[in-house]
Amino acid sequence: MTQLDGIVKPKTKRSKRFLESRAPKLIEDVKNTMIMKGGNTSQTVTTALKDIYSLKKPNLLYSQCSLLVPFQEFFSKKSDCSLFLFGSHNKKRPNNFIFGRMFDFHVLDMFELGIEKFISLSQIKTSKFPEGTKPMLIFAGEIFDTDNNYKRLKSLLIDFFRGPTVPAVRLAGLEHVLHFTALEGKIYMRSYRCLLKKSGCRTPRIELEEIGPSFNFVMRRTHLASDDLYKLANRQPKALKPKKKKNISHDVFGTSFGRVHMQKQDLSKLRTRKMKGLRKRKGEVVDEDQEPKVAKVES
Repeated sequence: MTQLDGIVKPKTKRSKRFLESRAPKLIEDVKNTMIMKGGNTSQTVTTALKDIYSLKKPNLLYSQCSLLVPFQEFFSKKSDCSLFLFGSHNKKRPNNFIFGRMFDFHVLDMFELGIEKFISLSQIKTSKFPEGTKPMLIFAGEIFDTDNNYKRLKSLLIDFFRGPTVPAVRLAGLEHVLHFTALEGKIYMRSYRCLLKKSGCRTPRIELEEIGPSFNFVMRRTHLASDDLYKLANRQPKALKPKKKKNISHDVFGTSFGRVHMQKQDLSKLRTRKMKGLRKRKGEVVDEDQEPKVAKVES
């Protein structure tokens, strides 16, 4: 490939296909995740990264990197990864996780979370869910909707764990639940397996069984994009925006309501069932303002 005036021109068909795969699309591909292990890590961080790797299979890349800042954008562009997780450990910030995401191969948001308590997948002796299962995400805590940092963290975690977009999901495929709770400055992450039990009716009874991993995080440092850059990253192409249909509205539950416009009807010409009592007699003309006369009955 040759580069002229900032424009990369392919020389071979292989490089042309590569550039077409990296070009912007109306419907983007599944976001890949890059998990990086720092030069100094503890056994807790190493095991936690492996458990996150097990949850995120198969759309991810695992590598080892000594420093985060100089190499994150290089690795992101090389491997086409828009999400990353960096694990490290030192005396000042022990058992450290950095969650982040990219926009146009540049850092958009980063959150530094410290691991205070960790229970791995292997420590909980229960049956696990199949690889590649799309999880259900639950966020509990009012702060996820009020604080700007927690709003961005919620958006990042949804991007990180949501998995591929699918048109439909079968009931038996809803096996994995990820629950995030924000309480008193800490973030609790729990992983459950959804069990469908017999309930005696058509709808099954649902039970949750903890399978791990289990994290107790504390937020340390944040790096947020500006409002303009964040708005640009969330901009949706016009071709994907749903076209607004006239006289159709939706309520908060997604129910559609339609309004039908009709011309004014003349009820006098409305054809009803013919009855002798409703027939007009000849010579009877009654004014609308005049009250009908009541026949007097002599006793």
